[in-house]
Amino acid sequence: MAHLRRLVEPMYLAFMQATHADLARQIEYLRAENRILRKKLGTKLKVTRAERRTLLELGSRVGPALRDLISIVAYDTFRRWVREAKSPRPAARAGRPRKPQSLRDLVIKIGSETGWGYTRILGELKKLGITDISASTVASILLEAGVRPRPNGRTGSWDRFIRSHTETLWACDYFSKPVVTLRGVRTCYVLFFMHIHSRRVIACRCTDRADSAWSAKQVRVFVEEAERQGLGTPGIVIHDNDTKLCGGFDGALRGVGWRPKRIRVRAPKLNGYAERWVGSVKRECLDHFVCFGKGHLDHLVTEYLEHYHGERPHKGLGNLRPMETGPPRLSGEIECRQRLGGVLRSYERAA
Repeated sequence: MAHLRRLVEPMYLAFMQATHADLARQIEYLRAENRILRKKLGTKLKVTRAERRTLLELGSRVGPALRDLISIVAYDTFRRWVREAKSPRPAARAGRPRKPQSLRDLVIKIGSETGWGYTRILGELKKLGITDISASTVASILLEAGVRPRPNGRTGSWDRFIRSHTETLWACDYFSKPVVTLRGVRTCYVLFFMHIHSRRVIACRCTDRADSAWSAKQVRVFVEEAERQGLGTPGIVIHDNDTKLCGGFDGALRGVGWRPKRIRVRAPKLNGYAERWVGSVKRECLDHFVCFGKGHLDHLVTEYLEHYHGERPHKGLGNLRPMETGPPRLSGEIECRQRLGGVLRSYERAA
């Protein structure tokens, strides 16, 4: 056995020396390659938390020899990482501390509502006594939130127009409904006006001969009803380019001190309030009926307006009703009120 041991041990040592030499050559090559790559990059490398954990796990196994191997950071930095990993306190984040969420929300609010540039927002913050923020930080907050300044601070001309004129702005449009008459099925039209701020709607009686001249005659009806409801201050009426709402109609509005404003051609979304109301009156009411005569159609529209103004909550008004008066009744039995045979329903507390 001793003879066999004397024979094998030199071979084993030679094998081990050859393996160590191979490893040394591999390490030498990798270090040279790493130096070349670092020179090509030419900038300080930043490692993520996950990458740091990997380096700590592997570097700790190497021991003191790591001093001659490490190149991604200084050896002293690695030792600091080790101390921080053993410390019960979390390591501080690199760079400046994050601004309070309340300040970030304010910057985003100003940027999204105005479209101002970074320095303009910075000036507005300074006016509010907020000085511990820079233009670059404002830019970072807005970019992170996906808010970009608009050229010359433009906020979308049509949206701004709607907001700035909401209390004196009306949307106007027609909707149609087939009506069975003694002369056959006729298409009848209803002209309506919506006050944007209150969502109140004034609808004219239907006609099967709608044109610019007929529309012009309805202007007086609309103005008188608006005045009766306390909404008669001359304002702006937006409408599309329907031939029934051009020419004499615009002239009639100007004649009573109102201002017509046409939207762009093929841009129905610019009259979105009116478009949505047409969808509501049809979906919730008219689509459930076959109309027999103009009087029947006028009756359906009148009933829907009563429901719409006094019984139906509106999301755009915070789930209030356009003609809501006073706080809701908190006591009394809840009853279901029906109109048009149950097509229109609402729930109220009994008096």
